[in-house]
Amino acid sequence: MPMEKTFDAAKAEARIYAAWEAAHAFRAGANASRDETFCIMIPPPNVTGSLHMGHAFNNTLQDILVRWHRMRGFDTLWQPGQDHAGIATQMVVERELAREGKSRRDFTREEFIARVWEWKAKSGDTIINQLKRLGASCDWSRNAFTMSGAPGAPAGEEGNFHDAVIKVFVDLYNKGLIHRGKRLVNWDPHFETAISDLEVEQIEVEGRMWHFKYPLAGGETYEYVEKDADGNVILRETRDYISIATTRPETMLGDGAVAVHPSDERYAPIVGKLCEIPVGPKEHRRLIPIITDDYPDPDFGSGAVKITGAHDFNDYAVARRHDIPMYRLMDTRAHMRSDGLPYAEAAEIAQKLARGEITLSESEIDALNLVPDDLRGLDRYEARERVVEQITAEGLAVTVLKKSIDPETGAEHLERVPFVEKNRMMQPHGDRSKVVIEPMLTDQWFVDTAKIVEPALEAVRRGMEAHESGTFDETAGYTRILPERDAKTYFHWLENIEPWCISRQLWWGHQIPVWYDEQGNQYCAPSEEEARRMAGPDARLTRDPDVLDTWFSSGLWPIGTLGWPEETEELKKYFPTDVLVTGFDIIFFWVARMMMMQLAVVGQVPFHTVYVHALVRDEKGKKMSKSLGNVLDPLDLIEEYGADAVRFTLAAMAAMGRDLKLSKDRIAGYRNFTTKLWNATRFAEMNGALRRDVGGDAATPPADVRHNVNRWIIGEVARARMAADESLDAFRFNDAANTLYAFVWGKVCDWYVEFAKPLMDGEYGAETRATMAWVLDQCYILLHPFMPFITEELWGLTGDRGKMLVHADWPEWGAGLIDAEADREMNWVIGLIEDIRSARAQMRVPAGLKLPMIMTAIDDRGRAALTRNRPMIERLARIEGITEGAAPRGAITIAVEGGSFAIPLEGVIDIGAERARLSKGLEKLDKDMQGLRARLSNPRFVESAPEEIVEETREKLALAEDESAKLKAALSRIAERA
Repeated sequence: MPMEKTFDAAKAEARIYAAWEAAHAFRAGANASRDETFCIMIPPPNVTGSLHMGHAFNNTLQDILVRWHRMRGFDTLWQPGQDHAGIATQMVVERELAREGKSRRDFTREEFIARVWEWKAKSGDTIINQLKRLGASCDWSRNAFTMSGAPGAPAGEEGNFHDAVIKVFVDLYNKGLIHRGKRLVNWDPHFETAISDLEVEQIEVEGRMWHFKYPLAGGETYEYVEKDADGNVILRETRDYISIATTRPETMLGDGAVAVHPSDERYAPIVGKLCEIPVGPKEHRRLIPIITDDYPDPDFGSGAVKITGAHDFNDYAVARRHDIPMYRLMDTRAHMRSDGLPYAEAAEIAQKLARGEITLSESEIDALNLVPDDLRGLDRYEARERVVEQITAEGLAVTVLKKSIDPETGAEHLERVPFVEKNRMMQPHGDRSKVVIEPMLTDQWFVDTAKIVEPALEAVRRGMEAHESGTFDETAGYTRILPERDAKTYFHWLENIEPWCISRQLWWGHQIPVWYDEQGNQYCAPSEEEARRMAGPDARLTRDPDVLDTWFSSGLWPIGTLGWPEETEELKKYFPTDVLVTGFDIIFFWVARMMMMQLAVVGQVPFHTVYVHALVRDEKGKKMSKSLGNVLDPLDLIEEYGADAVRFTLAAMAAMGRDLKLSKDRIAGYRNFTTKLWNATRFAEMNGALRRDVGGDAATPPADVRHNVNRWIIGEVARARMAADESLDAFRFNDAANTLYAFVWGKVCDWYVEFAKPLMDGEYGAETRATMAWVLDQCYILLHPFMPFITEELWGLTGDRGKMLVHADWPEWGAGLIDAEADREMNWVIGLIEDIRSARAQMRVPAGLKLPMIMTAIDDRGRAALTRNRPMIERLARIEGITEGAAPRGAITIAVEGGSFAIPLEGVIDIGAERARLSKGLEKLDKDMQGLRARLSNPRFVESAPEEIVEETREKLALAEDESAKLKAALSRIAERA
């Protein structure tokens, strides 16, 4: 049955994927023919997730590596799975409950978790099905989930990942590497939980900065002097206060000090003295010290900074350095606290602490509620307005003169008004709740990462040294990060690491395996029964309600998915894994933590190579975002262009370390590439040049090939295979894709198909058909990792195969197939045809016009090549007859190796007009290039302009230089004969 005229991706892709799954084509070890293993762990998408462009990019690159290794006979495993995504999943389920008029609090913890499992069973496979549409060849029979085996897990979720997570927590706790303590964390008031930095997004908002006076204790005064940059006094006055500026007045109630820079001479007279917090009942106001610290910037605001250690990360660091008490002002909903002692009593205790009359433990300080009684229970923003009103009413707001004009009399009126600056500021928001994040001092569980970080640092130091010296060994037990610049990010995070907050105040997740007795003693155990044995038969135990941060469980992904702590065959075979393909934004949150955790738990690195891909941006280089309306949905693109075109586009643009600028035009262009391959196959079908027509198999090149055209293309296949392998081995996906594109489109579909047409009949017909069948087979094989669907379809249509293309043998032959003489001759012919075409285009010769050509000089090799290939040259270059002689006036010259040719243009085009056009175009280009070079040579532009703008400027210059070279060549051709 003849092939269809076109490949219908929409119909074929689902059918082909189903056939792969039915054949168990992706199972671990499928098609293995060698001892070496190759294992990739998928970065687990959230179970709530759906496929976005980053997923499509990341998984396309993984699939290319996996299919390439599987076809090469490696025992291959691409381990899939999903993260339970604590906050995201709980949010989805709570929204479902809200639609029913219910909330989480209407259920017991166990009932709510059961609802989450119900949701997971119903909707949790969404992203799996979407990855299948992309063509991801994961071993879905091994699909993992970070909550498998947890209490309450339904049938089908019996895995042991939960056991692994709990075991690691208990082991690290017993080694003294996990502890509970009070530290400042990002707090989401909507979900009422701590969150990681990765779950915080900075959003620019219109903010306000209020300036207030903190009166000096006892009415003390000092001489305040301001000077300009030259040391001249510009302001001198006596003050009985110190001025501070704040964007969050409600937090003033928890101030522990006011800090100034040690070099700030304005405040030197009052350092060490006390000032009064200007809010709350006058008789209970606290006095706080004025201290020095390097944190305040003398040139920002007043140069004095209030230190509220319980509600600001910078203040927290200052408070710890100076042993300043930190008072928590808000509850879990970011309302002002309403618990504890009455304000008068709490303020008195705090004042005694400040005077050194008493000492308090950390928990006793946290219990003090320093929110005045009239503000207790208010939302933080309502409290902010009240605080501002109270301070202003008391005259303790810094004021400035404001001029206004009376609209009736035109008289000028001056009055003093509170000094409030409006400014654009970056404000942290929860990426899921969208509410403003509140830094909060809370009790959390922490991993003492400083004690486990060094092996993770040393492993990458050794790996990078080996990589840079060219001695990298995949089995040496170290890890490299590519591109090299991302290793710097890794080192920066780990060399400045802080304790890792691993607890979350949620219900969905791995519950902390710690129980407390009535005295607060802790019992860490893998089960409640074990905890009771530790505590004694009479102890009344309560389990810690918090769950573990999802990054803790996903940090165990490499070993957890392979069955650890059991000594499974998969763990023995595939761990350590080989390559991790991931995004730069989770180098610290996931990559570094996997390194630390695996080294701490099993003493091995989890992978030898981390390939960090860049961002997918829009065609103008802007980051995709819903607010900009420039988001491209990969599923929509697959629907419109087919998965192969989307995948090939992503691979072809995946230059290491460079963001990808994606446009629909590029994807459409690569869809045309699939059409080109399809049409070349149809041409072969019409000429009896498919595998089913000629017999044999794809593994063996045709024997006894005589014609240079066929010997040349066999050598080109070898070159493409070697170049693609070299590029993939170095993770240069774009180089591999572009090599194959140039080979398949240019060498095969264009040149070889055209060269083969006159050879199909006659003495070289049989060998040409056999060669074409073999070449097309190699195209399918080499392209399969990049474009799996159309290549699998063509493989099945063109012959009776022993196995599907997904398991076809990757070729190993190489330079031995290259015929130097055939290579030289055919490249000489191609070069001559391309030069003629280029010259015609530059001179704007009508495309259909045939022109005579004069051979002005030629050596013996060139003459022989011309003689053997003259009909092809004349047909493809649109030449009508070739004669020997001198070049006439008004001709353009074509130089080739060993000779030259001339094409008369007199009477065909206006030579003078062409020279003027080319000169004018060159002059404009030169001017443009001068401007572009000036911008790029300006250090300020290169350093301060957005990266995408600098890169775009470089690209424009490169294109201009290329066009300039072409115009100069054209002018040179004209100048020679004018």
